[in-house]
Amino acid sequence: QVHLMESGGGSVQAGGSLQLSCVVSGVIPVSCGMGWYRQTPGKEREIVMATLGDGSTRAIDSVKDRFTISQDRATDTLYLQMNNLETEDTAVYYCAAMSVNLTSHACQVRYWGQGTQVTVSL
Repeated sequence: QVHLMESGGGSVQAGGSLQLSCVVSGVIPVSCGMGWYRQTPGKEREIVMATLGDGSTRAIDSVKDRFTISQDRATDTLYLQMNNLETEDTAVYYCAAMSVNLTSHACQVRYWGQGTQVTVSL
């Protein structure tokens, strides 16, 4: 059974930094990537950054110059380093593990963490 456990959320002032961690336990079948999503009340969950099996990275424009995604394969931990945080970054952040859909061959989120709150204030 796969389990994702996030940590590292909290409250910071604008311009500050936080590092989120996600420890993965279990074996992800047909793994094709890992990523971080976020969600605010009343809005859909959106992808923030992802690292894919081919070594490439995806990110939304608003965080490209401020956030960094990385993995420590020795400890099965995914990180999201967030610098120069803005109030618009306030959200619940979710770790996601992706698997290849054997029917569509698409790389899709199969497992979610429980989420960690990030609050950025002025």
